[in-house]
Amino acid sequence: MQVSAKTDYGMRALLELAAVHAEDPTRLVKGEAIARAQDVPVKFLEGILRQLRQAGIVASQRGAEGGYRLALPPAEVTIADVTRALDGPLVGVRGERPEDVAYPGVSEHLRDVWVAVRTSLRSVLEHITLADVAAGELPHEFDPLLEAPGAWTRR
Repeated sequence: MQVSAKTDYGMRALLELAAVHAEDPTRLVKGEAIARAQDVPVKFLEGILRQLRQAGIVASQRGAEGGYRLALPPAEVTIADVTRALDGPLVGVRGERPEDVAYPGVSEHLRDVWVAVRTSLRSVLEHITLADVAAGELPHEFDPLLEAPGAWTRR
C-alpha cells in the first residue's frame, strides 16, 4: 500500500486538531498554524482540509476568528475514514473495485488476492482511530503485527 502525501498530511492535520479537541472541542485552529506545526505546504493542506470538511470529518468557520476543528470526537474517526475521504477506496485495481475486476485464464484468481489485501487493510485501518494514534496507544490486538519478525525490516 502506498500512503499518499494527501493522506499523510491529512492525518497529521487531524492529529493536531485531535490534540486541540482534547483541551477544547470548540476551539478553532487556523490552517496556517496546522501547516506550520506539521511542516506541510499550507495551500496543499487547505485543499485537504476542504475535502475533510466535505466528508464531515472537519468543521470550519470563515473570518478573522475562523479556522478548523474536528466535527466528530477523535474516537469516532478511523484511519480508513480519512483515507477514503482523501484518496477513495482503500484498494483499487486500475480504478475499479477489486470484486469488479475479471481476469482471463491463469490470472483468474488474482482478483481473490486483491480482495484479500483489501480485507487485510480494513482489519487494521477500520479499527484504529485518531484518538488511538494521538494517545500513542494502538489497540493491543495490533501488537502481534508490530512485533512480527520482519515487521520493521525494509524489503
